Amino acid sequence: MEPLSRDALASVDFSDPNSLLDYASKLEGHTFREILELEIFPDESGENRGKVEYSALSFKGGLGTLVEERYFGYKANDNPAPDFEEAGLELKTTCYDVNAKGEKRAGERLVLCMLAFDETIEKPFSQSHAWEKGGSILLIYYGRNKSVDKYDQEITYVTLFTPTEKDLAIIEQDYATIQRYVMEGRADELSESMTNYLGACTKGASAEKSMRDQKVYAPGRKARGRAWCYKSSYMNAVLNDYIVAFRDADGASVGEPADGEIVKDVGRLKALGFDDYVTSLVRPYVGMTDKEICAAFDLRYTGNKAQWTSIVYRMLGIKGNHAEEFAKANVSVRTVRVKPDGGIRESLSLTPFRFLDLVEETWEESPLRAHFVDTRFFFVVFQETADGYKLMGARFWSMPVSDVEGPLRDCWQTTKSAIEAGIQLVEKVDDSGRRTISNNLPGKKDNAVAHVRPHSARAAYLLEDGREIGAIEQDADELPDGRRMTKQSFWLNNDYIRAIVDEVVREGSAAKG
Repeated sequence: MEPLSRDALASVDFSDPNSLLDYASKLEGHTFREILELEIFPDESGENRGKVEYSALSFKGGLGTLVEERYFGYKANDNPAPDFEEAGLELKTTCYDVNAKGEKRAGERLVLCMLAFDETIEKPFSQSHAWEKGGSILLIYYGRNKSVDKYDQEITYVTLFTPTEKDLAIIEQDYATIQRYVMEGRADELSESMTNYLGACTKGASAEKSMRDQKVYAPGRKARGRAWCYKSSYMNAVLNDYIVAFRDADGASVGEPADGEIVKDVGRLKALGFDDYVTSLVRPYVGMTDKEICAAFDLRYTGNKAQWTSIVYRMLGIKGNHAEEFAKANVSVRTVRVKPDGGIRESLSLTPFRFLDLVEETWEESPLRAHFVDTRFFFVVFQETADGYKLMGARFWSMPVSDVEGPLRDCWQTTKSAIEAGIQLVEKVDDSGRRTISNNLPGKKDNAVAHVRPHSARAAYLLEDGREIGAIEQDADELPDGRRMTKQSFWLNNDYIRAIVDEVVREGSAAKG
C-alpha cells in the first residue's frame, strides 16, 4: 500500500477509464480521513475552503461526495451524464458489512439516478439515464464499521464494473417492466420486488414527504419519489462473485459464482424473458407426481416436503439448492401443497420476530415490510391426487404495494399495539383436562393477508404469577413486561396463497386433461 499523494491527481487522464482506475486504486487500504488530509478541493482557488461541512451530509451520500470533491477534485452534481463523461464512467462509493459468519454482504442498494415523473420515459434502456449511470462504473467499496467514526472507515476494494451479457439481458427486462408501469400512470404501484436486478427504489425520508405528481403520464395521481438502482441482492453478488472471489480466494476466476446457473442460453433468455425462461424449465414436468420427478432425476424419494425444494432446483438444471440468478434477484422458492378441492393445506410461515425488537420498529424500517418490498417469490404448486402429489406448474409473484401498505401493515400495527399494551394471555382447560393459552394477537379471521401464530411447535410461557410452562429458554420469547410466551411469527393466510396459485392450478389441470 502506497501513501496517498495530492500531486497524483495532476497526472490522471480523465478520458481513460484505466487511468481513472489506477488513480482510484491508490485508495485501497486508506481511510476517508486520509483523503481529507490531502486538501484537494473542487475549487482550487480555495474559495470554498471551510464552506463544505461533510459531517452534515448523510452517512451514505456524504462519503460519496467526499470522494468526488476531495479526491477527484470535481464538484458533486446531479448531471444525468456519467461523472467522467469523456471516459463514459460513473463513480460510485458504496459499503459492505461483515456478518457473524465472516461473510461480506453488500450494505445497500446502489442508487444510479432519479426516476423522473416530469419527463417522458419512452427511450430504450440503451439510451436511458439509468444505463448512462449504470453501464460502466468505477466502484469504490469500504467496509462499514459502526464502532468507528465514519471518516475512519477503510476503503478495501476499487474496481471497474460492467454487467455481464446475461445480467444485462435481465436488467433490460427489468427496465421495461418499470417503464411500462410509469407509462401506464401506475408508478404508485411500483415495488422493488417486481423486478430482478434493476429496481425503482423509494427516495425520501417518509412516504408523506416523498410523494410526487406523475405529471407526464397520470397528472394528479401521486406516487412516491423513486430512483433507478441496482438492488442490494444484485450488489451483494457483484461484491462476492466479481470482486471478493477474485481478490480473496487465491486466484479464483472473476465471475464464477458458487451457486449454479439457471440460464445457460442467453439468446433464449433474450427471446423469452427471465420469468418465462424459468417457468419453461418446469413445464415439461407438469402432470408428473413428485415420485415420478424424483425417479426422473434418480433421487431417492423420501416423502418429505423439504425434498420438493430439491426437486424444483433439479428441474431448473441445478444439483444443489441455490441458483445464481435467484440469489442476485432475492427470489424465495416456495413449494405449495394444494388439496384435491383446491384449498391450501397450510399458511406460509415467515421468519420469527422478537417482541422487544418489534415494539421499537417503525413500519417504514420494519423487517416485515422490507421482506415483501424486496423479495420476489417463485411458487411451485403440487396438488394432492389419488396417485400422489402432482406438479401443477409454477409462477413468479410479488406482493402488490396495496397489500403491503394495507392489510399487511394493519397486521403489523395490530401486533405492535397488542405487545405495547400487554398481550392478553387467557388460560383455558377443556373437558379432557387439556390446558391451552389463547392471546389477542391478530388471527386469520382478523386480516385478509396475514396473521400471527406460534413459530415453535412447542408451547412455552412464563406467566405473571411466576409459573413456567414448557422450555421457556428454548421456545419462548420475552415480552416488554417481563413475561414470556411462545415464539411467534407472521404468516401469510392460506386463503391468500390460494388466490395467488389458483391460476397455476387451473392451467395445470388443463394441461393434464
